[in-house]
Amino acid sequence: MLNKLNSLLEAAAITLSERQKQQLVDYVGLLHKWNKAYNLTSIRDPEEMLVRHIMDSIVVEPYLQGTRFIDVGTGPGLPGIPLAIVRPDSHFTLLDSLGKRIRFLRQVQHELGLENITPVQSRVEAFSAVQPFDGVISRAFASLNDMISWCNHLPGNTGSFYALKGVKSEDELTALPPTVAVKDVVRLHVPSLEGERHLVIICPNKN
Repeated sequence: MLNKLNSLLEAAAITLSERQKQQLVDYVGLLHKWNKAYNLTSIRDPEEMLVRHIMDSIVVEPYLQGTRFIDVGTGPGLPGIPLAIVRPDSHFTLLDSLGKRIRFLRQVQHELGLENITPVQSRVEAFSAVQPFDGVISRAFASLNDMISWCNHLPGNTGSFYALKGVKSEDELTALPPTVAVKDVVRLHVPSLEGERHLVIICPNKN
């Protein structure tokens, strides 16, 4: 698994410490183990998890600005756990409404020694942050409009929304409300992953 991860990282030009690589592999091991009872992901093969869960998450890291992030609808911790591993100086709140997912995330936190994550069980509309976030991250929302509508209370004035998407949808982009502006749409390169991946960065409109 480490050899497979090393080849993927090299193809993506990403450099990590040996500890970070081991944590990513251990996370996949926990995901594979718990998936049998908790049905956390439809992907069953650990090597496929490396591509579609780990690499698909960490290629976003260079585009994140700030140190306080919330991963909304994190599920089994995606993309929040991989990002927390590769970005140890940032803090990630992992928000999900299902108790079994939060139990899994607490186990991951304990076994991997991750001090920069906070798993929280809550629906996003019921969650109130003590202080605003620098970034609101999600790959779970059906539409950008839903993400903005349900999460608009989470970012600060200088915060951004980071939406992990597949194919770029012009319809979704043009349907966004005037209260926000599209800062960038980045085409992501995920080694060994078929299909397009994009990161849509949206910020509050200050005009």
